[in-house]
Amino acid sequence: MKTDAEIKEDVLDELAWQPNVDETEIGVIVDKGVVTLNGVVDSYSKKLNAEKAVKSVVGVKALANDIEVKYGDAYKKTDKEIAKAVVNALEWNSSIPEEDISVKVEDGWVYLTGEVEWEYQKSAAKRAVQNLMGVRSVINNLSIKQDIKPLEVKNLIKKAFERSAELDANNITVISDGHNVTLKGKVHSIKEKEDAETAAYRAPGVYHVNNELRVQYYTEYA
Repeated sequence: MKTDAEIKEDVLDELAWQPNVDETEIGVIVDKGVVTLNGVVDSYSKKLNAEKAVKSVVGVKALANDIEVKYGDAYKKTDKEIAKAVVNALEWNSSIPEEDISVKVEDGWVYLTGEVEWEYQKSAAKRAVQNLMGVRSVINNLSIKQDIKPLEVKNLIKKAFERSAELDANNITVISDGHNVTLKGKVHSIKEKEDAETAAYRAPGVYHVNNELRVQYYTEYA
């Protein structure tokens, strides 16, 4: 099992390896496998890229992303300007039903509310706006309107796990209750845990995924 010092070294190396992350702007603290990122970056996308990089590191059991986003004076936008850009971005994306989405912006934080038919539409809405200039964070409160058959959804999710090269379906249990799905079992990294959750959310009619998967090293399976 990796020590906290070894995990920290791997995290720093992974951040340095990323072309879209400046590791000198980011501080790393590791305590019992839980990584905390801090520091200041000049765009929300850099914060997300740093988070994504850390989640791929073996041994990281949880992540707290406390990186602050501060734009330089030349790139600052008012909430009104950000809101207009968000609406335009949603309108230009053909996979997003923008007429069903409400937008609110407060101090650079974008809040999306409303109902969409599919999980991919909810995800697409966030991706469409998270890299816009001036955006400091995106809170995606979109819900999904679909009828659901628990057994059918459970089978769809299990098949998705079986198709994935990254997930071991035999180590994951799916419990379906109406629009809610619970995942239990073991995975090898935070990335695998999130991949499983993403796959579950793609099933029609799933509103909420309770991800109780535990992150364990390969050696812990022995």
